[in-house]
Amino acid sequence: MTSTTHNIKHSLLLPIFATLLLALASCKDARIHQHPEWAKYYQDAGIANAGIILRDQAHDAVHYYNLAQDTAHQLPASTFKIMLSLAGLELGVLKDDKFIIPFYGDSSSSHPEWNQDLTLRQAFEYSSEPYFKELARRIGKERLQHFLDTVQYGNKTIGDSVATCWTDNSLLISADEQLGFIRKLYFDQLPFTDRTQRIVRSLMLRSSSPDGLKYYYKTGWGHNTQQQQVLWIVGYLEHQVKVTEAPKSMNKSDERNYVYFFAQSFAIPSTETNSQAWAAKRLTVLQQVLQDYRANNSR
Repeated sequence: MTSTTHNIKHSLLLPIFATLLLALASCKDARIHQHPEWAKYYQDAGIANAGIILRDQAHDAVHYYNLAQDTAHQLPASTFKIMLSLAGLELGVLKDDKFIIPFYGDSSSSHPEWNQDLTLRQAFEYSSEPYFKELARRIGKERLQHFLDTVQYGNKTIGDSVATCWTDNSLLISADEQLGFIRKLYFDQLPFTDRTQRIVRSLMLRSSSPDGLKYYYKTGWGHNTQQQQVLWIVGYLEHQVKVTEAPKSMNKSDERNYVYFFAQSFAIPSTETNSQAWAAKRLTVLQQVLQDYRANNSR
């Protein structure tokens, strides 16, 4: 290849990489890799419009599928309950994870577990809309707006109702921004006390296994303005591994903790009604992608 040809190719690639770095705003300090092969997991599940962004903290690398989906702003749906929990704890509206908000009668036949007095931990697990609507009212629009602005959460727009902003398409956020938000939460880098962030991380623990895998995440499900249902999972996977250090190693710990941050979203037609099947698919495809990545990226 001549130097002239090399320079031409280099100059053509620069705008592509620049555009990618601008699009993936939370990932500009890491190596970025595209994975079109991950499409098979979504296609096999019957999901046509999906995207995922994954950050491998140990290798300081970002991996993604479907840049358009990963950078598109969408309603956060119930993933916003992470933010509401942070704000409520920080302000003292919630004393701790055992704080009860009485059930006010906003009943749901499809979610009978919502129809009772709940603690914060229970409400987060059940993703209770009545609990978090009341929490948002107690926080108030002005104070919540302060936190949105300080955190730089999505488009930072509450709209007409503080109690519905995460479901009425006023507040919007991208998968890339979700990933950046979760990563800051993990490292205590959000503008909240360490105690507040530690409690919210504990709320996000959904499963753990004997082999050291721990999944921390929050799901979300809402309707956008394009007659679609949007399904989210945002969080991180921790893998704690026992190791044997060399006698003279500077590292005295016999454990390694590998962390993989993720934000996955996809859209399905508004006419789809089998919610249990789609809820299961949402987690299954995420786990398939994470398993694929970890299997093909040795430590």
